[in-house]
Amino acid sequence: MLPDYRVRQRDYLLEIARALAEELNLDKLLEHVLKVSIEMLAGQAGFIALSDNHGWKVRVWAGLPKELVKYIEPYLANIPEVDNDPYQMELTHINRLIQELANSGSFGLLNGVGLPLVARNQAIGVIYIFRSYSGSFSSNDRVVLSSFANQAAVAVRNAQLYNQVSQEKQRMSALLDSAADGIMILNADLKIERINPAFTRLFGSSEKNILLQEHQKVIRWASPPTGITLEEAVASGWPLTSHAHLYVEGDLISGFQQPKIPVGITYAPLISSEGVLLNIIATLRDITRFRQAEELKSTFISIISHELKTPVALIKGYVSTLRRDDARWDRSIIDESLTVIEDEADRLSLLIENMLDASRLQIGGLSLKKSDISLPKVVERLATRFQTQSSKHSFVVDFPEDFPCILVDEIRIEQVISNLISNAIKYAPEGEIRISGQTRPQIVIVCISDQGPGIAAEDIPHIFDRFYRAPEMAKHTKGAGLGLFLTRSIIEGHGGSIWVDPESGKGARICFSLPRTTFLQNP
Repeated sequence: MLPDYRVRQRDYLLEIARALAEELNLDKLLEHVLKVSIEMLAGQAGFIALSDNHGWKVRVWAGLPKELVKYIEPYLANIPEVDNDPYQMELTHINRLIQELANSGSFGLLNGVGLPLVARNQAIGVIYIFRSYSGSFSSNDRVVLSSFANQAAVAVRNAQLYNQVSQEKQRMSALLDSAADGIMILNADLKIERINPAFTRLFGSSEKNILLQEHQKVIRWASPPTGITLEEAVASGWPLTSHAHLYVEGDLISGFQQPKIPVGITYAPLISSEGVLLNIIATLRDITRFRQAEELKSTFISIISHELKTPVALIKGYVSTLRRDDARWDRSIIDESLTVIEDEADRLSLLIENMLDASRLQIGGLSLKKSDISLPKVVERLATRFQTQSSKHSFVVDFPEDFPCILVDEIRIEQVISNLISNAIKYAPEGEIRISGQTRPQIVIVCISDQGPGIAAEDIPHIFDRFYRAPEMAKHTKGAGLGLFLTRSIIEGHGGSIWVDPESGKGARICFSLPRTTFLQNP
């Protein structure tokens, strides 16, 4: 044994103190602690095991074969804990194992000593040192290792806490980065300390251009928002408590000649235990969809109230007129009046049915009852029916002779074609309405074209939207804007698609495709 224990102990404790200040990587620190422990006690081997919520596990070892480590590790689960005095933690099972190994001499280790690593009155691990010669560990060896173990335990505990903080920081970063809403963290001076990727996407700017900017230079309202701004709230004494959330809603200016961004911002303060404001965490949510939903709701109420009011008023007016006791009506007038009443009742019934279909789509889609049908025959039947309703239009059905039967819901497909023909009649004052079909290897295509004014380019992206009506056409024709919306939904429900096929100066042309799920030929 080396002669001067006190000098050795002082030097080793100073070395561990330096490691405590410099090394926060747990595995590297444990390797360093074990190396110094073996040198200090003139040992040949050793290991350090740590305890956590999952039990004991050997974290580092030196001078031991891996097979021995695997053999020792299961015994660590039997280490009893002494809650009131962790320094008295008995290592009976491990010591018995070491004695058995010493007697067998299978690994060349004759004796060992183990002490707990205790930090803040809690046993966080054990350190074992082995010798390969018969000299036993003296009481002085144990005192030296005990003093050293206490210092090492503090270093290990700090490294563990550092790792926990690092992991929590990584989790928080992952949470911020994956959040769909924009998140902005401000300091007490209302300068931006951190933002997440969703925030940069929302503003279309880089993180570099936003960080350290003042809040009011980034959050610029196009018009006074709903509620007071953050700066106004802070000037009035906000926040008084840690629960004093602030909500502001309005349109933000995102950049030069960029569209305004409708957002709702929630500000939450982070206050220290001393009542000092540390940070403000702001969550920005793009409320464009909520705005659109509100506008859709307003449009729905406006259109439906108008569309319901007109037929009801006509029906009531004609019925009231026919019921007058002071008049005697010719049969022709009665028939004309009843025709108007019937037409308006049909219109009202169709509107209600379309509204119900739109509601069914919203809660889970339309149910389809598919069967094999001959689409050319369906189109010919509908064309004949519509021809009796309009003397100003001529109908042409143009399908190839080998057009295949397809598997579809016949009633729904009739609804699609009827809607498209009705629109052609409504928007084209006169002329030819052509319903043509084409075949492709995997799909069939049907097009309905008219000789009217056509569809304006700016309306094409929206004509299949719910409640949308071209502004110019809405002035001259009736409708709730549900027909083409339902048409698209039915076609897409069959696995097809629908589109506008514009032809300059040739009226409107709308086409849809359906899959060729069967290959039977028409008889």
